[in-house]
Amino acid sequence: MFGYLRHYQMADLRDMLRNQRTPHRRTTAPFAGKTVVIAGATSGVGLAAAREVARFGGRVVLLARNEAKGRAVRAELERDFGADTALYLADFSRLTDVRRVARELLDGVDRIDVLINSAGVHSTRRIHTEDGFELTYCVNHLAPFLLTWRLIPRMRAAGAGRIVQVNSQGHRFGGLDLRDLAWRRRRYSGLRAYGASKTAQLLSVWELADRLEGSGVLINAMHPGEVRSGIGSNNGPLYRWYHRHVVERFLGDARASGEALHVLAAAPELEGVSGRYFNRTHLEKPAPHALDRDVGRTLWGLTMRAIDEA
Repeated sequence: MFGYLRHYQMADLRDMLRNQRTPHRRTTAPFAGKTVVIAGATSGVGLAAAREVARFGGRVVLLARNEAKGRAVRAELERDFGADTALYLADFSRLTDVRRVARELLDGVDRIDVLINSAGVHSTRRIHTEDGFELTYCVNHLAPFLLTWRLIPRMRAAGAGRIVQVNSQGHRFGGLDLRDLAWRRRRYSGLRAYGASKTAQLLSVWELADRLEGSGVLINAMHPGEVRSGIGSNNGPLYRWYHRHVVERFLGDARASGEALHVLAAAPELEGVSGRYFNRTHLEKPAPHALDRDVGRTLWGLTMRAIDEA
């Protein structure tokens, strides 16, 4: 699990530990007049972000897989904050769903100022989607990439905007093999599959940042901190019991992640900052394998082919 540590310089390890201990920054920057699209908005980090946006006056567009949960969150935001909200439904394990919801957003939302991709999954079992993709890779990388790619023209047209990809220190577990993205030839590891998906997401952030340079649209990635969320709830009862009764005892409140996302999405001091990785609100150097631009360029082609063909 911690074999990746041998690839790091001591300075990088010190930075990681210091950032983890240092309180995240906060901001009171308003969202008034802004429309914020949040994928994965019914639990954990996404829900915390939705509450933060609503608290500071933004219009919240919720993307959810479960309609009942989405309606409940929408009602909460309207009741507690008087927020202007909208709800769209999509299952990120189906790229056809993502294409449809992107069309619906472009038809129904006049402007998009911020896009927060926080939907995610961690699977202890190898599962393939109906399109043949490994589930974690599809939900954590392909689906948010497709959504982002389809919505970028609307953001570029406005000449400004911020995209935040909720990533994870789990990217440091590696696992990305361009010859076997679906894990059909390798022994499956839930942690390494998760690491592969988050590595792919980071590599795509660098590529997108290059393509967005000069457009006014910024894209960054962030580790939300060790907080309680719904990720892993799709796994078996033993995993869920262990996570609930052991792991969660050491995790913080997801509100901290919402506050950190507020900074990345609206703080004026980050205007112009793009193509970076944050540990909550602290700039941090990702794992070496997530900085390999040659791999990133090859992955870009594979990703574009996947979203076009599926």
